[in-house]
Order: sequence, then C-alpha cells, then structure tokens
Amino acid sequence: MHPRDRFLYIVVPLGVLAVFTTMLIVGRTVEPARYAIGYAPQQPIPFSHQVHAGANRIPCQYCHTNADRSRDATIPAVQTCMNCHTYIAMADSNIIKNAVVARLQTDAPMKWKRVYHLPDHVFFDHRSHVNSGVQCETCHGNVKNMVVLTRTMDLRMGACLECHRNPAPYLPPDSPIKKGPTDCTDCHR
Repeated sequence: MHPRDRFLYIVVPLGVLAVFTTMLIVGRTVEPARYAIGYAPQQPIPFSHQVHAGANRIPCQYCHTNADRSRDATIPAVQTCMNCHTYIAMADSNIIKNAVVARLQTDAPMKWKRVYHLPDHVFFDHRSHVNSGVQCETCHGNVKNMVVLTRTMDLRMGACLECHRNPAPYLPPDSPIKKGPTDCTDCHR
C-alpha cells in the first residue's frame, strides 16, 4: 500500500470521526441549563399551572392566545390574569396579589423566564403545530399537574425529527398529516 493511500483510507476517516465525536461531546457537556430536561427557572411570582389548567380547566390558549396564529405562543399580559382575578380572590399570599396589582397599575409587564427556549439558529412556529392538531401536552408535558412549570421534553433535533418522521402518535386519529417537513431549511434559517 502506498503511503498516500494509507493516509487517505485510514488517517483522514479517523480524523473526521475524531472531530465529529469531539463536537458531539462538547455539544452535550456545554449545553446551557435552559436547554435541559428538568429546567424550571424561578419566576417572579409562584404561578401554578396545576391550579389554573388543572383544577380550573382553563384552556392553554386562553392565556397563550397567539399559539394558533403566531410563531410564538406568547406569555399572557397581567390584564389577562385580571380578567378572572378581578372577581376571584388571588392566592392567600399578599405578596402575589401585590405583585400582580402593582404591575397592572404601572402597566409594567411581568418578567417571566422562559422554560422552553430554543437556540437562535432554530426556527419554530407554534401556529403550524397547533393548527395541525398537535396537543400542547405533546411537547410541554402534563402541565395541568405541574405546580412549577418544568421542561419535560428534550428539544434537540432528534426529538423533533422523530415526530416529523412519524407524527401519527402525536396527532388526532383522523389527521390527514402523514409526515412533517424534514428539510434542514424548514427549521434552520
């Protein structure tokens, strides 16, 4: 075997494999906490989805109004909370009541921390998923049983591709959708 052949057939593929393996290991180990399953940042007030979506059966889209017509589901404005809490007493904690009322009076937004956050190079559109019949619980977990909203899904590309390649388990039985888009440019823009 010529020395050049050994280089082309052995050294180059091993080098490519080493670089690829290093990229995977580094990508997994330096991933920010906000991308990990179990991420639950401290919020400005203790908000319980278990009380709102669970016990009181408030639909997701009552608060997250843009989920079916926008890329983002949006975090509700304080006024959305007051649609009910003008008539319903807030939790026993005066701290919560004072925080909400103070923001309402000053028209200041509540500074919620995102639980589900994707890297900047990933494009995700709630509208296409909601309007296709994908239930919120598919990606966000059993929110109606969560006192503290916690990230339950691995949002790495593999999880998305798994659903796009075989969406049947995640859609209503009568859905005409057989496959989601899998071209790189559908999600990476």
